[in-house]
Amino acid sequence: MMKRDFLTVADLREDEVRTLLRETARLKRRRTIGRHALANRTIALVFEKPSLRTRVSFEVAIRQLGGSSIFLGPDEVQLGEREPIKDVARTLSRYVDAIVLRMLRHRQVEGFARYASVPILNGLSELHHPCQALADLFTIQERFGKLKGLVISYIGDGNNVLHSLSQGASLLGANLHVATPNGYRPDRGIWSQVVRQAKAHHARIVLRDDPEAVVSRADVIYTDVWASMGDEQEQGIRRKAFRQFQVNRKLLRLAKPHCLVMHCLPAHRGEEITENVLEGPRSIVFDQAENRLHVQKALLLMLFAGKMPR
Repeated sequence: MMKRDFLTVADLREDEVRTLLRETARLKRRRTIGRHALANRTIALVFEKPSLRTRVSFEVAIRQLGGSSIFLGPDEVQLGEREPIKDVARTLSRYVDAIVLRMLRHRQVEGFARYASVPILNGLSELHHPCQALADLFTIQERFGKLKGLVISYIGDGNNVLHSLSQGASLLGANLHVATPNGYRPDRGIWSQVVRQAKAHHARIVLRDDPEAVVSRADVIYTDVWASMGDEQEQGIRRKAFRQFQVNRKLLRLAKPHCLVMHCLPAHRGEEITENVLEGPRSIVFDQAENRLHVQKALLLMLFAGKMPR
């Protein structure tokens, strides 16, 4: 069977995403499903960035499916310094059955996919965070029973999280209302594709620079850190640019009464979100975190087996 990679949400068809979300719910309800599916399989986790949720959720997912994992941090691999990506990818392909990556640059993920003969899963790059987006979509569907027609309001940086969330939301017919400061908008190429996809699926996509203007019809308000990993040197500049983009009680009062709050974590309390909102009754951030585990189990089963176990 030809190997299949998962580098962006756009790698999946609409029917595949819907099947994935449905099977995620089944795996969450019955945690023994597929417990031997990855027996005798070994998956390498190659990470250039620190990680809590991505690393632990993948390691636990692999173990619960009967497989084993090997973690390789930046000191072990030293991509581009000790060895080029093409050598690492081809060598690891002789040892393991799949590779999960958490890379500084998306081109590195694409390089692994080009040279590896085993499936590549993008755990994060500076342009995409597709596993997070799948968990986010599942979490929203779990709470509302649907995605189509809902309004997701994203407040903050036009980063990898927004790119992947917008790809998934537009594919499934959810409306996405986004507010970012000028100069911190999403990638033009990715956003153009999202706008076209949203039109094809009868979803409304809005991009503005005023948070209050995009939350009035929100079913979900989503935010992320103002300075992503690798942008820490811009922290001071970004605090000034984003100071009107905080998710707080005042902003939440402008949304629908049932509006829920999401954040992919880690959070900087008092910056992009206040403590009382993050810890408040509308926050579902730890549901998001948990659901990384379940959706990644479904994803691994899809990539390896091509179908879900019964």
